[in-house]
Amino acid sequence: MTVRSLRRPIALAGAAALLLGACSADAAPSPAASAGTGSTGCPTSAPAPMAAADTATVTFATAKGDIVIKITGSLAPNATGNFVALAACGFYDGVVFHRLVPGFVIQGGDGQYGRAPNVDAAHVGGGGPGYTITDDPVTTPYKRGTVAMARSSKPNSQGSQFFIVLKDQAAGALAAANTYAIIGEVTSGMDAVDAIGAMPNAGESANNAALDPLPITKATVTRP
Repeated sequence: MTVRSLRRPIALAGAAALLLGACSADAAPSPAASAGTGSTGCPTSAPAPMAAADTATVTFATAKGDIVIKITGSLAPNATGNFVALAACGFYDGVVFHRLVPGFVIQGGDGQYGRAPNVDAAHVGGGGPGYTITDDPVTTPYKRGTVAMARSSKPNSQGSQFFIVLKDQAAGALAAANTYAIIGEVTSGMDAVDAIGAMPNAGESANNAALDPLPITKATVTRP
């Protein structure tokens, strides 16, 4: 599997299924992930799953406002453990929302090619943390505010990319594939999500690439 094969997601309008880009296991680690247990402490392989009874709050600070996400371990142990570990180590700091699909989703998390100020416009959407994680089943419906992991059509292809659902009406298209592991929901800051989603994009023919991709300024993790 190559980065190029997963570089661009397939965008289909309406109720059709949508394939969201994800990282390749062959991808080189991002600057944050390559530090391993060094200065950032970011994982270089799949972190331990999150316990089903555990929850965490991940807050993304952005120029449009804070996005507060409740992460619930029982939803997807592998994906939640990975997402929280990457947020806690600073992997998402400076990483942009690179894809904006109006009325559908905003997508970000490519720390390999989507790190401001050096976003690689030709490859963003095809990178990740340098490893992939095992798939989790989807056990709850998609809805406005759902946060889920982006992936390719290949099994076990999730890495660091994620998306936030903009409208309840997106549920049908996402459920048609039903492979995007749900990790939590936005509990505060959907106004910021909507503002990001309304920013200019290149249109469906260009995979709705953000024309002025907005970075996550800082990610923080708190636990009950």
